[in-house]
Amino acid sequence: MKKAVFTALLVSVFSGAFAQKYMTRTGKISFFSSTPIERIEAFNDEVASIFDGKSGDIIFQVPIKSFKFEKQIMQEHFNEDYMESDKFPKSDFKGKIANVNEINLSKDGVYNTNAVGKLTMHGVTHDVTIPGTITVKGTEVTMSSKFKVKTKDYDIKIPALVDGKIAKEIEVTVNSVVNPMH
Repeated sequence: MKKAVFTALLVSVFSGAFAQKYMTRTGKISFFSSTPIERIEAFNDEVASIFDGKSGDIIFQVPIKSFKFEKQIMQEHFNEDYMESDKFPKSDFKGKIANVNEINLSKDGVYNTNAVGKLTMHGVTHDVTIPGTITVKGTEVTMSSKFKVKTKDYDIKIPALVDGKIAKEIEVTVNSVVNPMH
């Protein structure tokens, strides 16, 4: 039901002809944190995203509880102590591809770009510019990015007991294959 409501919301945001609209519900995002004491990595393949190739509008929505960790205890601490997933169940990015007019979605190629918009995580929203690439191969469009997020910027509290085990900056990697909407 939630997926249907989200899809309906996305479609309503991007009304009009569907010729240049792309979406997925199986985008991938991961994050990585490394300190001399601990290496933490998690993966999520339930990212919903939609991209309007004409206007450059873009939305990514990430269900926080869908991150998977190597160790179950890390996943529990992530959801309960740091991200407070029951209180803040999702993170999202809403913005625009800055140079959408330079991207030819009907021609195979790799295009460097920036997404400019608002990133909301842990109930905190910030204006951000995120570097990335858009790769066109046939009708498939892959949106990729790697950027860093500071935990303190999003009020993510790291208890003193584990302060040295968790990096202050987390590296986020996005790789989302979006397909034309029909």
